[in-house]
Amino acid sequence: MNFNSNQSIFIQIAERICDRILSKEYPADTRIPSVREIAVEMEVNPNTAMRSFERLQANGIIYNKRGIGNFVSSDAGERIRKMRHEHFISEVLPAVFAEMQLLDIGFDELANAYTSFYQPHKKKNHEEK
Repeated sequence: MNFNSNQSIFIQIAERICDRILSKEYPADTRIPSVREIAVEMEVNPNTAMRSFERLQANGIIYNKRGIGNFVSSDAGERIRKMRHEHFISEVLPAVFAEMQLLDIGFDELANAYTSFYQPHKKKNHEEK
């Protein structure tokens, strides 16, 4: 599995699990693969996978049923969206705005780029439904 060197592996694994929850691959209140299964799939040490699960539990994304496994919380999708929204607003956008200022990119150019990006994706998503 390919990991980004800019972020801890356990955080990246947790993010991939969140992606699967958002895509409904792991629906609410269903069991997710075990720590060991995730470790094998992601080609990491089980301790690394366990840290990912601990992070997800601490954020209320998953919960454990002792002896049965880990399950997706009923409000996991909303929690993930809220956390990612907050991260985007507080971390990603300031970096984008700083780069825009350095490169003298205005909001009109940004809006055009967004429209160009969004329209084909919107059309593609609409066709898939």
